[in-house]
Amino acid sequence: MTTQKNIPPFKKTASIDNELSADLQKIISQVEKLTDIGIALSSEKDTAQLLEKILLGAKSITNSDGGTIYRVDGNAIRIEIIRSDSLGIFLGGGGNPISIPNIPLYGENGEPNLKNVVCYSYHNNKTINIDDAYDAVNFDFAGTKAFDKKNNYRSKSFLSIPLTNHQGEIIGILQLINAIDPETKEIIKFDSVSQRFAEALASQAATVLTKQQLITDLENMFESLVKLIATAVDEKSPYTGGHCRRVPELTLMLAEAASDTTHGYLQDFKLSDADHYELTIASWLHDCGKIITPEYVIDKATKLEAIFDRIHLVEARFEVLKRDQEIALLKQQIAELQNKKAPSPEPEQTYQANIAQLDDDLAFIRRCNTGGEAMLDEDIVRLKSLQKLTWSPNNDSVPLLSDEEVYNLSIFRGTLTSEERKIINNHINVTIAMLEAIKFPKHLQNVVEYAGGHHERMDGKGYPKGLNREQMSIPARVMAIADVFEALTAKDRPYKSGKKLSDALFILKKMKEEKHIDPDLYDAFIEHKIYKKYAEKFLDAYQIDVD
Repeated sequence: MTTQKNIPPFKKTASIDNELSADLQKIISQVEKLTDIGIALSSEKDTAQLLEKILLGAKSITNSDGGTIYRVDGNAIRIEIIRSDSLGIFLGGGGNPISIPNIPLYGENGEPNLKNVVCYSYHNNKTINIDDAYDAVNFDFAGTKAFDKKNNYRSKSFLSIPLTNHQGEIIGILQLINAIDPETKEIIKFDSVSQRFAEALASQAATVLTKQQLITDLENMFESLVKLIATAVDEKSPYTGGHCRRVPELTLMLAEAASDTTHGYLQDFKLSDADHYELTIASWLHDCGKIITPEYVIDKATKLEAIFDRIHLVEARFEVLKRDQEIALLKQQIAELQNKKAPSPEPEQTYQANIAQLDDDLAFIRRCNTGGEAMLDEDIVRLKSLQKLTWSPNNDSVPLLSDEEVYNLSIFRGTLTSEERKIINNHINVTIAMLEAIKFPKHLQNVVEYAGGHHERMDGKGYPKGLNREQMSIPARVMAIADVFEALTAKDRPYKSGKKLSDALFILKKMKEEKHIDPDLYDAFIEHKIYKKYAEKFLDAYQIDVD
């Protein structure tokens, strides 16, 4: 009797237990999926792939047929990725590009757009769960109905979830469409459990997307600062303007060519994306130490130039000497007239000879001042003889040329004294010191070595550390060639015009033979015609005389 009375409750309890067991298994399955998705999201670095994993994970947890991820773009919402299993739609992410226009968050009158379900979700920062879109009177699903009619589809259940970052800002919307019953395959509503798991995933997704955006923003800021330093160095002198922008491009051209070489010494050298980025940063910073180099040294276009070209002071002295000669002649002529003597031709002839000699001496000094040609021994002797000439400012006889002026004019080649050359060369020590003071992350640990080695030589005779080839990495050797070739062909140097390709390549080949630059990288430079690619982008037409 008692047993019979207990039978119906027993059957009912068993049914409930079975339902609870099924629900529990579903929850366990969803937890496992959420855990797996979270692990996958945390390791993904590509934004497009990340968005795809977020959407596919949300579809899997809720067993939905389709879905969309929207990103907030100013006052509109941009569709980033769309998936539909039954329709085979695969847009955005790794699929076909999306051409659907953005959805405005506000109307023309400035009022919030609350008719669109994703916009409503954005403005109210809440999840919207709709059982059947066709019965939803508060939202405008006219576009959805038109899409359904065109594609023989039935959009029914909707779940729109805001993606909120750590600052409470909504950065996107996750929308899922048509939850599917796994047994009957019928479209059902999104139940409360599925909604909660989808919201948990959306929270994880917002965190990961925010983290990735913060990393991107930091990288962009860092790159902007790097380019700002390089631009400051270039803008400091009109004669080096563009050097810090051209060297990175030439460096990467040659590095990629070396990576593409499939034979010989370079066949095992491969340039990964991380290597490419690291070398880019290093090449932009390779001359950052020049920021402390005095302008009068960087801009020294002639041997006598300091803050201004002191050749004008020398010219003024010669002008004084010439006028002294003229005054002496006129005084003598006046004296002859006063004494009623016939004018003698000799003073005039002497005057003309002296003026011609002064003009020739000044032309010689001007030629020495340019630094265009190497000084000969007889040029040095002549300079010292000119120093013996005197002029008389304030009735005080002083040498026509000072010791310091003769020293500068005697520079063998170029326009810099050995002391000024040391000042210029010191920029690499300053570069290294500046870069060593920066706490670079792990993926940029080689920046100092790459940037600090572009004046080293393969035979160990370079500076500042006198490294030889074996002590230098391939990227550092690449930058050394790029720095040299850019300097040879640059059109904006104060002391020379840009060389033609034939001349620059001749010098570069000689530098290879003299173990100044890396021979294998030189071969790659020639074989892959990097010189031509660079010339077509940066040189004038008259310089390109080699195919």
